[in-house]
Amino acid sequence: MTSNSLRPITENPDLGITMPDGTRLSARTWIPDNATDAPVPAILEFLPYRKRDGTTARDCLTHPYFAKRGYACIRVDMRGNGDSEGLMADEYSAQELDDAVETIKWLATQPWCNGNVGMMGISWGGFNALQVAALQPDALKAIITLCSTVDRYADDIHYKGGCLLNENLGWSGTMWSYSSRAPDPALRPDDWREIWLDRLENEPFLAATWLDHQRRDAYWQHGSVCEDYTAIKAATLAVGGWGDAYKNAPPALIENLDAPAKAIIGPWVHKYPHFAIPEPRIGFLQEALRWWDHWLKGIDTGVENDPLYRPYLMDSVTPKSWYTERAGTWLAINEKPSDLARETWHLGDHTLQDTAEPFEATISSPQTCGAHSGEYCAIWLGPELPDDQRSDDAMSVVFKSEPLNAQRDIVGAPQITLTLSSDTPQGQIAVRLLDIQPNGASARITYGVLNLSHRISHATPSPMTPERAEEVTLDLDHIAYRLPKGHRLGIAISTAYWPLIWPSPVASTLTLTQGSLSLPLRPSDDTDEWTFEAPEADTPWQVETIREGSNSRKTVTDWTTGIVTLEIVDDFGKVKDGDHGLINGSVAREWWSIHPDDPLSAHGRTHWTDELEREGITLRTEATSEMASDATHFHLKARLEAFENDELIFEKDVQRSTLRDNL
Repeated sequence: MTSNSLRPITENPDLGITMPDGTRLSARTWIPDNATDAPVPAILEFLPYRKRDGTTARDCLTHPYFAKRGYACIRVDMRGNGDSEGLMADEYSAQELDDAVETIKWLATQPWCNGNVGMMGISWGGFNALQVAALQPDALKAIITLCSTVDRYADDIHYKGGCLLNENLGWSGTMWSYSSRAPDPALRPDDWREIWLDRLENEPFLAATWLDHQRRDAYWQHGSVCEDYTAIKAATLAVGGWGDAYKNAPPALIENLDAPAKAIIGPWVHKYPHFAIPEPRIGFLQEALRWWDHWLKGIDTGVENDPLYRPYLMDSVTPKSWYTERAGTWLAINEKPSDLARETWHLGDHTLQDTAEPFEATISSPQTCGAHSGEYCAIWLGPELPDDQRSDDAMSVVFKSEPLNAQRDIVGAPQITLTLSSDTPQGQIAVRLLDIQPNGASARITYGVLNLSHRISHATPSPMTPERAEEVTLDLDHIAYRLPKGHRLGIAISTAYWPLIWPSPVASTLTLTQGSLSLPLRPSDDTDEWTFEAPEADTPWQVETIREGSNSRKTVTDWTTGIVTLEIVDDFGKVKDGDHGLINGSVAREWWSIHPDDPLSAHGRTHWTDELEREGITLRTEATSEMASDATHFHLKARLEAFENDELIFEKDVQRSTLRDNL
């Protein structure tokens, strides 16, 4: 469809969709003006992130674009969030998924809908698109899932390799803030305050819930589509970014789905690819339109003939905590990830080599090892990526190859197998694959972590027997990376990875005696095997900036106590909506502290400030949370305060201690 044939559309900021229990969900819609006479497919995005002031910037770029090209676009606030009624108890709850299914049924029966529905979203919206697809609502024909996961335990923000991610507290703090905000009084003039106070009273502190499930139990199996890939019948386009935490789902989906599936992974952080960083961006909306046109309108757009997998092969560059662009080439792969070739390297006496030979290496890392890991999920566009690894390498045992006599194009998930013993029953390892450059710089290619009590099973952990050697295997995250000739391949292994994962209760010493690395390779040349169109988008969100945003990340050492603290401040600025006039602003802060010699000194703290202003109404929430631990328990506390015109109208404190379970 050319720009000359774009349809006029009408936007509705508050279309009500009533659930079977009477709860009214609020949707922002963009619908072609003639859709009642010529019905169109619907595209649903179903989120808790507040359509009125949370995702507005990206919504403006995306949904009108599709609507003008013949789709009804529906952006729904989940119950308990934004301008919708009800309460939210947890992420991906049965209630949430039921609401989404009911919404799809409702959409399919509207006079402006032709009965075909697609679902799309990034992160939360990518997760629930997969989960709803597995429930097989009749009208859902296709999905586009971005930055999502197939396994809620192994590959979300809670646990990784059986280790507790610090993002478990960080994201809980984020939702403690997001879901405690009021509806826009302009949309709910009669009951916004009642809804707000009900939310505040019932707001769950999710870190406590998530810590109640330290094993991969039924709680995590719910919503993990890897439990039954065959349940997904909708055509699935999976998109990810190498700078994002959720890079493993696209390969898993094309590997395992019976439904039509394709995957794209670029160099991006946790953003939509038409405005993501680092560049190159792609014409994601055009790619999505090709997907929708084929699966929702029956138009032959050629998507079925697209390569199975289109990853961006990143070139080796100087390691930095932030890039605006990343050199590389687009690959076009029709093999499943498991079918790509592999090369085996053996660990030796601080070497990586062709042949296996006995060696012995011991490692007991300071608790501050991992300071250069970057954010688990780079999202806020600050200095969040892993930078030069040499400081962390110095606290690890490192195995290096000789300078390579030929380049290696690494495409897939490297796997490492180690024979090791521990002097403690509980321990953890972090394994980093390194590009050691001729000037000595050390770039992290990819990584993995493992709670040694989970070496056999995440469902039934078992402690190590001290001093008994065992073989453990872990997969590192998927990656596509070109390691040039003359660079060295490296493996760094540490017993700590702070502040990415919470430490074991006792510092352990590991002894390594054997090891091998299985490296997935896919040779290619220097030219793009696939070309995407340049990015397009609709008109950006029009705002008046009241306070500019900023991002900072600082490490502070207290030379009296020895405590090292990472301080993160993300000021998202403050703006006034140019259309409806709502003012909103927020600041997120995190502090992660630890002593190099004491795992029980670990401490995390978050603090979000959120503001809403409209015609004589000024609302603010202050949401704080903290976590510490001793040898047997995790200790959580949180506080929520709400202010109306600077008067404290609500306060709530939560305090919980949870037994450590092989963690």
